[in-house]
Amino acid sequence: MKLEHIGIAVKNLKDSNLLFERLFGQPSYKVERVDSENVSTSFFEVGESKVELLEATNEDSTITKFIEKNGEGIHHMAFEVEDIHAEMKRLEGEGFQLINKEPKRGADNKLVCFLHPKSSNGVLVELCQEIKV
Repeated sequence: MKLEHIGIAVKNLKDSNLLFERLFGQPSYKVERVDSENVSTSFFEVGESKVELLEATNEDSTITKFIEKNGEGIHHMAFEVEDIHAEMKRLEGEGFQLINKEPKRGADNKLVCFLHPKSSNGVLVELCQEIKV
């Protein structure tokens, strides 16, 4: 449906929040810990999209490994979908490799799943669907 957010791996969420507050001229609208992913996140609204900062909460986090290998920077691109299950099935049928076979709860009230970068030109792609209450 649209580019929902761009995820940026950071070493220090507090310092990065200050940097991005200066960049965007506004504060983060949400800081959230996602224990299932071993990250703390912070979200900024930028027009119709968002920027998500991700800080590892422990050494087992994929963000820790990403920063060790690549340094801080763009980690993933997330696209909003209407039906995450249908989109996962469609993309798998198109030959994309799913990292997780079932969507899981992510930050910012979303169900999420990821496509392996090996199947998408080196880009980690996240699909996300708003959880309807």
